[in-house]
Amino acid sequence: MISQTIRKKTSRLDFLFQPVDNSPLILFRLIFGLLIALEAGGAIATGWVRNVFVVPAFTFNFIGFDWLQPLVGETMYAVYATMAVAGILVMLGGYYRVAVVVYGLLWIVCYLLQKSSYNNHYYLLILFCGIMAALPAHRYFSLDVKHGRATPAGSCPRWCLGVVVLQVAIVYFFAALAKVYPSWLAHEPLDIWFLAKKDYFLIGPLLQQDWLKSLVAYGGIAFDFLIVPLLLWKRTRLFAFVISVAFHLFNSAVFQIGIFPYMMIALCVFFFPPEKIRHIFFRQKTSLPEHLPAVSYSRAGMIAWVIYFAVQIYLPLRHYHYPGNVLWTEEGHRMSWRMMLKSKWGTIRFKVADPVSGDTWEVDPARYLTPKQVSKLATHPDMIWQFSRFLEQEYARQGYADVTVYAISQVSLNGSPLYPFIDEQVDLTTVDWQPFQHADWILPFDPQEK
Repeated sequence: MISQTIRKKTSRLDFLFQPVDNSPLILFRLIFGLLIALEAGGAIATGWVRNVFVVPAFTFNFIGFDWLQPLVGETMYAVYATMAVAGILVMLGGYYRVAVVVYGLLWIVCYLLQKSSYNNHYYLLILFCGIMAALPAHRYFSLDVKHGRATPAGSCPRWCLGVVVLQVAIVYFFAALAKVYPSWLAHEPLDIWFLAKKDYFLIGPLLQQDWLKSLVAYGGIAFDFLIVPLLLWKRTRLFAFVISVAFHLFNSAVFQIGIFPYMMIALCVFFFPPEKIRHIFFRQKTSLPEHLPAVSYSRAGMIAWVIYFAVQIYLPLRHYHYPGNVLWTEEGHRMSWRMMLKSKWGTIRFKVADPVSGDTWEVDPARYLTPKQVSKLATHPDMIWQFSRFLEQEYARQGYADVTVYAISQVSLNGSPLYPFIDEQVDLTTVDWQPFQHADWILPFDPQEK
């Protein structure tokens, strides 16, 4: 019995390490490199880098990464230009692993330096830079092969394609799970977003139709839950691909979310038979001989992948560790594929007091922040805490050594009335940020509201 179990496990491992045509991996490298180059270069060309990293006097880095702040400013132009070049090298397969690692590390720096423009696809780029760095995507149709820096190969172990499929499945599954809540089903955030787009050319009036909002709300859940199984099944694969293209192009047109929709379309190549991808895109490529032996595997590498995917499953579930509505508290919201789920806005001001002199000041954060930063600040507790510390330091520079800082904030969630958000009686300079504990100075959302 024990020997049979061992043989079964060995057989499964042989399946994962069996060589398969690497055409999907090569094609995705070409598209991925182009997209990340456009993401970085476009950030400079459109003024995004200027608006996010150069103009603001203060940026909201991830807590604990204040030491990255010296990079903020015009240095960020060089960072993004370097990433654009690295993206092109990834596409061409030139110094491939160095290029994708450089892009990934610099993108992590940019990601950690600001939260005002947080987007799930920024996090997804980090993950795929890491995944692509671990995969031999430069072994065919690359400068590395041409110049002898990489051994040419027409195959890769099956797991190289499987890890990408699994990552995509995790993204879609948790995106679908997050949408199953009353406000989304009542298309409340869609009402707000689509009303703001009523003047869009051609599609603006269409977006105001209730039937379309219901289609987007319920269709979005169905799409996220079913797209991976439908792509995996041969009989529905082509239909699912067409639906995926339509779905993501709609999101791109309506929400302008950068390269994310196009990357998700590109990832569909991993669901098609590798031979089909080779036949369409790499006709000159030599076919693989039959009955290739399995590639040897590393136990340490397998353990690393298991840990990686365990973390990927934990992160979207961690919000259950915190009390309250995650859409309200934001605790456990980032890196969890809770995409396009809420519309929040609020008002905020700060009261600063000097216990020694008795002086008090009411501070409008617009004195220090851009309008976009103020908008995000009002609805994100971690940013409110950070700005309180910023004000404490500002007044210390003016000679007030021990001021108190209170936040007066009200927030609306998905069109609800404004509710108090932060406990006005708590001096935020006296509380520490606890990343794994609920901040009890965040007031609960009105229990009578959905």
